[in-house]
Amino acid sequence: MLSYIWFFLIFTGIVIGAFTGNLQAINTAIVEDTSEAVKFVIGLMGVMSLWLGLMNVAERSGLIKSFSKLLAPITGVLFPGIPKGHPAMSSIVMNMVTNMFGAGNSATAIGLKAMEEMNSLNKNKAKATNAMCMFLVINMSSIQIVPLTVLKIRADTGSMNVTEIIGTSLIATTISTVVGILSVKILEKRE
Repeated sequence: MLSYIWFFLIFTGIVIGAFTGNLQAINTAIVEDTSEAVKFVIGLMGVMSLWLGLMNVAERSGLIKSFSKLLAPITGVLFPGIPKGHPAMSSIVMNMVTNMFGAGNSATAIGLKAMEEMNSLNKNKAKATNAMCMFLVINMSSIQIVPLTVLKIRADTGSMNVTEIIGTSLIATTISTVVGILSVKILEKRE
């Protein structure tokens, strides 16, 4: 569905550009913006590689298991359908930690692993479980303690005070996460 939406937006932009005589501007924008996109992705690869490496070290050293035990009272309430000690919980905690430190792009691989682990507990593969829905909401809203990707974008664009957004992003992401969790819990009770 999303591919149709993107196609429609791009096609509409080109048609409007042709009718208004702005095809040269569209061509210039395509060439310049695709070049900038490649530079941006290459710049993010370093941050993503660092976080994925740190998460692997943390998992192998047992730090994630320790952190999972520390978060067990919270994750037990949020994910009651996942048994204690199940590998899905480690992946969920790793994803949450990675997202909290703003490496959301790096958290994608960990999030996919968490979903696979939770799907192994799913009796009806055609329908997401409550735990999967809760994880998706937490993953998408995620409390951001240090929004690394945004800080990198601000630094790349020459911001004078790169870190000034940390407080407001922490407040906004905390509110969005709480609202998301409450919404999922309310919808779970409807069943």
